[in-house]
Amino acid sequence: MLVKEKVEQAVSILKELDVDCWLTFTRESQINGDPSLAFLLDGDVTWHTALIVTSSGDTRAIAGRYDVKAIEDVGAYRQVVGYVEGIREPLLAAIREIDPKTIAVNFSQDSEICDGLTHGMYLALHGLLAEIGCAERLVSAERVVSALRQRKTAAEIQAIRRAVRAAEVIFDEAAGFIRPGVTEQEIARFMQDAAKKAGHDLAWEARACPSVFTGPETAGAHYAPTGRAVERGHIVNMDFGVKALGYCSDLQRTYYVLEEGEASAPAEVWKGFDAVVEAIDRARRALKPGALGHEVDAVARRHVVESGFEEFPHALGHQVGRFSHDGTALLGPPWEKYARKPFQPIEAGMVFTLEPRVTVPGRGIATIEEMVLVKQGGSEYLSTPQVELVLI
Repeated sequence: MLVKEKVEQAVSILKELDVDCWLTFTRESQINGDPSLAFLLDGDVTWHTALIVTSSGDTRAIAGRYDVKAIEDVGAYRQVVGYVEGIREPLLAAIREIDPKTIAVNFSQDSEICDGLTHGMYLALHGLLAEIGCAERLVSAERVVSALRQRKTAAEIQAIRRAVRAAEVIFDEAAGFIRPGVTEQEIARFMQDAAKKAGHDLAWEARACPSVFTGPETAGAHYAPTGRAVERGHIVNMDFGVKALGYCSDLQRTYYVLEEGEASAPAEVWKGFDAVVEAIDRARRALKPGALGHEVDAVARRHVVESGFEEFPHALGHQVGRFSHDGTALLGPPWEKYARKPFQPIEAGMVFTLEPRVTVPGRGIATIEEMVLVKQGGSEYLSTPQVELVLI
C-alpha cells in the first residue's frame, strides 16, 4: 500500500517539477541498493532493473524474469516486463515509446539520499541510451527524490509517531535503571533489550544505538557506549531511536545524577539544560514552510550563544524517515560540509529533529533531541518535549 501511495505521489511531483520521466536503475539491490528503492518496491531485485514513472502517470518496471512476479504483486506498475538475456531491448523499446524530453536519474553531488545510481550503472545506462540518441536527456533526479522523501504521507507520519512513542517508553524505563556505578554499556544493553522485548528494530547500527555519555570529557556523539561508570554529579545523555513499520525515531534525553544530599541539580546544570529547551522551542516556532534551513538553525544557535555557551559544532537538525538521517533539506549553518542543504526551502510534510547542545564544565553535555512535523501553519512536536531535567 505504501509503495502505491508513493508512486502516485511521484507522478504528481513530476508534473509539478515539469520532469517527463523518472528512471531508477539498479541491480543486486541487497548489496548496493538505491535509497529510493523502498518507495518503489517491497523487496530487492537481482538483475539490472529499470523502474520508470512518468509525469503522464505511466508506470513501468523492466526486470529479470524471476523478479517479475514480486514486482507485479506490488500493484504499482501498469506494465511489468521480464527479460532473460539482457535489459537492453525492453528498456530501449520503453524509452522509444515514452520519448521523454528529460530522464531524471538518481545522482546528486550534494545529497547522499538522492545519489543511489552508482557510477558503473550510470555508465551502463548512458551507453544504452546513446544507442537511440537519448543519453543527453539524462538529468539529476535530486529535486524529484528529495520531494518524494520529505513530503511525508499520512501513513508515513503514522509510522513515525509509533516509532517516537516506542522510543519514549524505553527512555522512561531507562530512567529507572540509571544509577551510580552502572556503566554506559550496561545502560545501552538495557535499552536494546527493552527494544527487542517490545518487538522493535533499532533505528541505526547497534554499536551506537543508543549512544550513552556520562560526565565530562566524553566523545559527545556518534560513539559507542564505553565501560565508564555513572558517577554522582554527572550529566548523562543518550541518543536512541527505533523503527516502526520501516520508519525511524531519533531522540536524545538528558539526566542528572544527584550528589549525596542534593535535592536538585546545580544552577550551572539547570542553566545549560534550560538554554537547550528554549533554543529548541524557538527553532520550532521559526520552522515553517518557506523558511530556509540556515535561518532556523541561526535562531537556536543565537540563543545558545546569548545564554553564555559556545555554539554547537553541528547542524541544529536533520530530517528523519526511513533512515534516522534522511532527506536533503537540513537545519544547519552555511558550512562547507553541508553544501546546499541549509539553503533548501522548508516544506509541509517534512519531519525534522531539533538537537542543540551545550557543555557544562565539569558535569557533561546537556542535549535534547526532539522530533517535529512541519505543517502549513508552522510545525508541531511529534515527540513529547523534555522540559524538565530528569533527576536520578
